[in-house]
Amino acid sequence: MKISEIEPIVLSSKEKGAATWASSMILVKVVTNNGLVGYGEAVPTLRVISVFNAIKQVSKAYVGKEVEDVEKNYHEWYKQDFYLSRSFESATSVSAIDIASWDILGKEFGAPLYKLLGGKVRDRVPVYANGWYSDCVTPLDFAERSKEVHARGYNAMKFDPFGNYFNWIDEKGLRESEERVKAVREALGEDAGVLIEHHGRFNSKSSQLIAKRLEKYNPLFMEEPVHHEDVDGLREYRSRTKVRVALGERLVSLKEAYFYVSEGLVDVLQPDITNIGGVTVAKKVVDVAEARDVEIAFHNAFGPVQNAVSVQLSSTVNNLLSLENFYDWFPQWKRDLVYNATPVEGGHVKVPEKPGIGVEVNEKLVDELKTSPEALEVKEEPVWVVGGTWKGYLK
Repeated sequence: MKISEIEPIVLSSKEKGAATWASSMILVKVVTNNGLVGYGEAVPTLRVISVFNAIKQVSKAYVGKEVEDVEKNYHEWYKQDFYLSRSFESATSVSAIDIASWDILGKEFGAPLYKLLGGKVRDRVPVYANGWYSDCVTPLDFAERSKEVHARGYNAMKFDPFGNYFNWIDEKGLRESEERVKAVREALGEDAGVLIEHHGRFNSKSSQLIAKRLEKYNPLFMEEPVHHEDVDGLREYRSRTKVRVALGERLVSLKEAYFYVSEGLVDVLQPDITNIGGVTVAKKVVDVAEARDVEIAFHNAFGPVQNAVSVQLSSTVNNLLSLENFYDWFPQWKRDLVYNATPVEGGHVKVPEKPGIGVEVNEKLVDELKTSPEALEVKEEPVWVVGGTWKGYLK
C-alpha cells in the first residue's frame, strides 16, 4: 500500500487539563491508496506552529512510499534531513508519521501492534501517576493529594517539588523541596514509589545538594537532575551522588540514546516514542538499554494516541520499570478522543487487542476540536510545569 495523504491536525479545547501544554494536541492522520487510515501524534509544547509546518515538510518524503517500508522510510528521511539529529521539530514529525504507519500495518494484518513486535510479555502494563499535583504548593497539599491518588490504585507517583527555582537553589528552596517530598513519603509509606522530577532545570552543583537532601526518602529515581545538554555536569552528579538517574524524553535518535546508556549515565531510560523516531527507533532503543541492564519507562505526557502506542510497546518490553501516566489527568476530551479505551485500573492498563495501536480515534470529535495552529502565550509559569506549582510557600 502506498501512502496517499498525510494531514497534521491541531486539536484544542477550553478544557485545559493539568498543564498549559495539555490544552492542545497535534494529531497526524495518514491515509493509504486503498483507504486505510492510521494515526500518530506529535509533540506540541511551545512549538505548535513550527511542528505543524515541519510535518508538512516531512510528509513530502513519505507520500507515495510503501507504508509497510517503515525502516526504509525512516532512513530515507534520515538521509534527506541534514539536521534531523538536532531538530526536535523534524524528529517529532517523522516519529508521528512512523507511529501512524505502524497503526496502518496492524490494521492491514488485523493485529494489535504488540503482535508485530514479537508479542507481549505482560497483559497489564504498570503505570505511575503524573499530572496529579496541580495547584499543590504546601507539604500538606502534596500529602493529601498523594493519598487520594494512592487510594485510586497507583503505587508510584512522580512530582516536581522545586517550586519556581531554576538553575540554582538556595537553603530556603532545599528546605521547601525536602518538606514536600517528606510529606509525600510519609503519606504513602515506605513501599510506594516516589519519583522526583527535576525537569532538567538545575546546574550540577545545585542538583547534587538536592540529591543529598532527598536521598534519605528513598526516591525510585531522580529525573533529569541537570540541564539536558550538560553532559559533564551529569557525569559529576553520577560520581558524587548515590541516587538513581532517569532521563530520555529529549532524546531524538538511537545514537543519542546509545551514548547515555553506553557511558553509564542513566539507570532508567525514558525515550518518548513521539520524538525518538516512532516505533521503528523506539524498539531499537529498548534493546540497547536491555543489553546494559538499563530499565525502560517511556515518557508519556501528551495525548491518548501517544499513550496508546506507549502501552502497546511497553507490553513487549522485558526491562520495563513502569509507564508514565497522565491519562487520569488529561482533559476529558483527550480520553473521549479514543473512547476511553485505555483506562487505568489498579495502577495498570490492560493492553488493548484492537488492530494497530489498539484504539479507535473519534473522528467526529476531531472535526469538532480541529483548529488552526497558534502560538501559546509565554507566562511566568513555564508550560512544562504542572499548573499552579511555580511558587514557594516559606517566608
